Amino acid sequence: AMLRLRLLTWDVKDTLLRLRQPVGQSYAAEARAHGLQVQPEALGRSFREVYGAQSRRFPNYGHGQGLSSRQWWLDVVKQSFRLSGVQDEAALTKLAEKLYRDYCSPHNWEVLPGAAETLSRCRQLGFRMGVVSNFDSRLEAILSQCDLRQHFEFVLTSEAAGFAKPDGRIFEQALRLGGARPEQAAHIGDDYSRDYRAARAAGMHSFLLRAAGRGEGPQVPPEHVLPTLSHLLARIEK
Repeated sequence: AMLRLRLLTWDVKDTLLRLRQPVGQSYAAEARAHGLQVQPEALGRSFREVYGAQSRRFPNYGHGQGLSSRQWWLDVVKQSFRLSGVQDEAALTKLAEKLYRDYCSPHNWEVLPGAAETLSRCRQLGFRMGVVSNFDSRLEAILSQCDLRQHFEFVLTSEAAGFAKPDGRIFEQALRLGGARPEQAAHIGDDYSRDYRAARAAGMHSFLLRAAGRGEGPQVPPEHVLPTLSHLLARIEK
């Protein structure tokens, strides 16, 4: 059956953009620039532990709990270094602020293969486009600096929405922004529960970007799976 789509919404991290290197490596390189030796692997482990704990304690960057996303991230960075043995508080503050700024820039992000071409083509085909991402307010700047912002009518972050995927209310906001009913919209993302299943629960169509070799995970109808972003066009050509 033809999908009568008007609106495409997009996840960003690991769908359109990915980190150039693991967090532990970036953090360790920045620490070296400040004269501190920290093992990248240890930092990576510390970061995952701290990020998980902070996300549970202050979900969605502490929205509604009096934290700014900037403060949320500065705390995560400092605590990751503390857990990896760095005690110098003055250095921690400098490191955290520098890393917070660095993750705003293309220095740490690269565009996934096929992303720019697919977005251009979708726009040429007349689809309205928006971003729906569990991200903080830096996302606009990151998309601009990575030369993707111009493809989107709106960029809806979980910080701005007040809800994070898989909460259906962030998709409802996106549908209002995009002027579409759920059945006229499709969401594209790489996470089964936060992207694929959550968009479908909101009444939208959705496609799961699942690179070859990432075959594990729940069963998804093959026509909903994108081995690469370039496969999207064949699924939605009007």
